[in-house]
Amino acid sequence: MALIASISGIRGTIGGRPSEGLNPIAIVRFACAYAFWLRGRCGRSSAKVVVGRDARISGQMVSQAVSAALQGCGIEVLDIGLATTPTVEMAVTHLKAQGGIIVTASHNGREWNALKLLNERGEFISAADGQSVLHAVETADYLFPDVDGLGGYQQIGGMLEYHIQRILELPYVDVEAIRKADLCVAYDPVNSVGGIAVPALLGALGVTRVFGVNQDPTGEFAHNPEPLPAHLASLSQLVVREKADVGFAVDPDVDRLAVVCEDGSMFGEEYTLVSVADYILQQKRGNTVSNLSSTSALRDVTIVRGGAYYPSAVGEVNVVARMREVNAVIGGEGNGGVILPDLHYGRDALVGIALFLSQLAKEGRSVLALRQKYPSYYMSKNRIELTSGVSPDMVLENVKRIFAAERMNTEDGVRIDMRGGWVHLRKSNTEPIIRVYAEGASQEQADELAKGMVDRVYEIL
Repeated sequence: MALIASISGIRGTIGGRPSEGLNPIAIVRFACAYAFWLRGRCGRSSAKVVVGRDARISGQMVSQAVSAALQGCGIEVLDIGLATTPTVEMAVTHLKAQGGIIVTASHNGREWNALKLLNERGEFISAADGQSVLHAVETADYLFPDVDGLGGYQQIGGMLEYHIQRILELPYVDVEAIRKADLCVAYDPVNSVGGIAVPALLGALGVTRVFGVNQDPTGEFAHNPEPLPAHLASLSQLVVREKADVGFAVDPDVDRLAVVCEDGSMFGEEYTLVSVADYILQQKRGNTVSNLSSTSALRDVTIVRGGAYYPSAVGEVNVVARMREVNAVIGGEGNGGVILPDLHYGRDALVGIALFLSQLAKEGRSVLALRQKYPSYYMSKNRIELTSGVSPDMVLENVKRIFAAERMNTEDGVRIDMRGGWVHLRKSNTEPIIRVYAEGASQEQADELAKGMVDRVYEIL
């Protein structure tokens, strides 16, 4: 059993002894800590919190425990039920709530669940706020209200429809062009809430030829739920079999988007953001942001379109902070996470689908031809296991010293730009490992860069 409390929330496997897994006791403790932190933040005893969940098997149990705990702390719960992560984020501001809790373990397996915490802007809480919640968990220094101070509970419908309507109202989403293109679309929502949200969006966009696999939101994931090429064979086969123009895969909470080309090959998870950003930049000149482990292709297309590219530390909250700082028109992460500020500051696979289809319809290209527009980079992702007692900070400090003559970014670990590509090393916050990402002009070059760095780290060790 596993239970990991961090500044972004709590996640763990369902079951186990009280101190081991994500069980009702742990859920209630963390929800109560968040509730009292939120009451202090908004400066009043009453507050509203939106609660939504993905379709995983434990979702109802966790959501009910969260809602009851919040009510016991004097919080009014606005339960929107099955909902994508971006839908919950948008519901917070639409319903004028003071916060939100998303019950989802994102791309983790069926045995996992988590509480992801939002502020009044519908964005993930900051590191400082997360530390405050963790402190509240440890101290439990609060007074529960009496029976007259209990919070209320409402089930709220229509949030997916609101989310989709806001997408349709974006000036970049061309419903008429999509309808005229008569595109055939396949999709794989991995038996989670995307099975509700994706076909609803496609219908609103005027796509009538739709084929799905793993569509029922049962929570029984048909494959590893992370939308990576190795897990999407059934979608690739469906695209080819039905002669679809494009295939879309989303993760269980629908904040990551992977694209499949018409021949069943992968568009590349790093290139979801690149393509959509290029489409936006053609209509709205401006800056872009992605994290330090994302492809250089976004930098390239941004410069071509007259904007400036800025890197950020890894993590959605860090990307959003940098986007606000540089007034970026679009940003995100190389794992298929698209953030469009004109809609909201959160990764959103639904808006990614709408923008990608608009681009495809207006340019009249195939998905393969669209991919060929962009510079090709290749990535290698590795990890270094650290033995007990070895400090990852010591390793990173030695890497900085050894490569001091190279162009370096130390905002999040160490990223070194060198001849032929870059290498990024960062420590894990939850495991005794150092992650090593490398990118080059070929797969061989990326692998060579990564191997060279891994070998050098083992020399240090």
